[in-house]
Amino acid sequence: MLFCSLKGDFHRIVLSMSLINSNHFIIGISGGSGSGKTSFIRDIKSHFSSDEICFLSQDDYYKPREQQKEDENGIKNFDLPESIDMDAYFVDLVKLTNGLEVERTEYTYNNNLKEPQKIVFKSAPIIIVEGLFVFNDPKLFDMMDLRIIIHATDTQKIIRRIKRDRVERNYPLEDVLYRYEHHVLPAFESYIHPFLNKVDLIINNNKSYDKGRDMLISYLKDKILHMKAVAIQE
Repeated sequence: MLFCSLKGDFHRIVLSMSLINSNHFIIGISGGSGSGKTSFIRDIKSHFSSDEICFLSQDDYYKPREQQKEDENGIKNFDLPESIDMDAYFVDLVKLTNGLEVERTEYTYNNNLKEPQKIVFKSAPIIIVEGLFVFNDPKLFDMMDLRIIIHATDTQKIIRRIKRDRVERNYPLEDVLYRYEHHVLPAFESYIHPFLNKVDLIINNNKSYDKGRDMLISYLKDKILHMKAVAIQE
């Protein structure tokens, strides 16, 4: 009981930290499953050091399998906002904006062939929050300085989803197709599509996101130089 009380107090302390005067630039990136969001993030990440940009993915905040909701056929549905520990995600973002370090255990999507690793997130001037549901929490949405969606056709997304889930997550093809029809598509329509007219930038990835990626990289480099110059003056 004492531990629970201390943990709750710590979270309240973290949430009380100042966000308004944060010197961090926060970018939210989302997109439907199979849109190429993960590859896009990986490409962006390769151009910057951890001292320049921190990448905080919602993929590392999935609740345990036993806590996931089931559909009418008893199949676990991971494509709902409730599948993510949004409170922990928000608290960790607050920590990062206040210069603290965050540790998580990698989520392996029930793939028993993959050993979960410890992940350390270090605070940086620019913080990129990314995931299917980063726009669905009003507190999180309001903290963002720039909002981006990676977009692709349904055909492209299902092809990429099959490749990813069969290889990376060890899912049977029948399971992948069922989840796409009953979980993935409804999730996109309900939780991502409504934000297409609310974000600042939509990057088309039907064939390639290269132009959008290069544009964002150039913008981020200029932003980092500007933030460094301001920090020196202060």
